[in-house]
Amino acid sequence: MTSTPSYPEVGDLVVASVTRVVDYGAYVKLDEYDSVEGLIHISEVASTYVKNIRVHVREGQKLVLKVLRVSTQRAQVDLSLRRVTGREKSEKMLEWKKVKKADSIVKGAAEKLKATPEDTTRVRDLIYEKFDNPFDAFEEAIDEGEETFTTLEISQDWAKALTEVSRSKIRLEKAKVTGTVELTCSKTEGLEAIRQALRVAKKAKKTRGTTVKVYTIGSPRYRLEVRSKEITDAQATLNQAVTDVLSSIKNLGGEGRRVS
Repeated sequence: MTSTPSYPEVGDLVVASVTRVVDYGAYVKLDEYDSVEGLIHISEVASTYVKNIRVHVREGQKLVLKVLRVSTQRAQVDLSLRRVTGREKSEKMLEWKKVKKADSIVKGAAEKLKATPEDTTRVRDLIYEKFDNPFDAFEEAIDEGEETFTTLEISQDWAKALTEVSRSKIRLEKAKVTGTVELTCSKTEGLEAIRQALRVAKKAKKTRGTTVKVYTIGSPRYRLEVRSKEITDAQATLNQAVTDVLSSIKNLGGEGRRVS
């Protein structure tokens, strides 16, 4: 029994491959929706008059398009090329490439485990339900390890395989910021108080995929290092971590200040 295909919604951006070009438009296959065909009418190809459509689109070309109308009865979607901005095109294509990469990681892990198609689909669905873009899960696993997946009730074997394949297929380029704090505590358990305050830094509120590390420069100075995909996220996390550390050492009876 053939399953009913899913369809995008009006206004969505989709990635599609051109299958046939005719005088009145171009037919495409929607890469993210199995068996769904779309049509770009010649009037939706460019914002200027189009004399020869083949100057603008060609068979085999991959495009980012905007959904204008959806007909489930005809199993066809009307699309526009001219209504997609350059920024929308770049962002959608990047998102699509990340999803394709995510699929390849799940497939690679399944091959390592010799997993059944049913088990592979189950694991894939668990990841896709949790993350808006599944690629984020694999980026997180590079830093956080197998726990990224075990918290989703994915088995240890799968978690290990997914993490290993993620680290082999993804090269992270992250922004790094650092800050230095000076902490002292004259109480009997002063050293433990400092250690406890520094542990608080790693628990600072942060965006997914952001990491916080603490290094000893030489008592009483300690360096906090934050890495994140975006420099703004890294800086915000560093500021929060420093605030949390200074507040913690004060509550524990010590003193602290930021020196850089």
